[in-house]
Amino acid sequence: MSLDREQRSVPDLLSDLLRETTELFRTEGRLIRAEISDKVSQLQVGGGSLAAGGICLLVALIVLSQALVIALAHVVGAGWSALIVGIVLAVIGAMLLAKGKKDLETLSITPDRTLDQLGKDGRLVKEKTL
Repeated sequence: MSLDREQRSVPDLLSDLLRETTELFRTEGRLIRAEISDKVSQLQVGGGSLAAGGICLLVALIVLSQALVIALAHVVGAGWSALIVGIVLAVIGAMLLAKGKKDLETLSITPDRTLDQLGKDGRLVKEKTL
């Protein structure tokens, strides 16, 4: 516009305010989507690594537990050694599951930075309009 700020009418100013506020919130919306997408990507990469590591560890655990059963069978018998190893592994597994559940409960995928910025933008718009 070629008019100076002092010569602009109130409807023009309100129109500009509405346009700029709309553009600001569109930009913030794009930022929210980008931040959520980034967090989801991080979860996918982490989840894939956890799954692959879990499979490898499961195979190793099967082999090692069988070796432990065979070694322990020389001391207490085959049946008892399998039972002892199975109970120990079940207790360890239950503790790991409980820890994993607790860790996932504290995970937040909320776009905190964007929400903070939206709050600041809202306060700024409110200050400028009053």
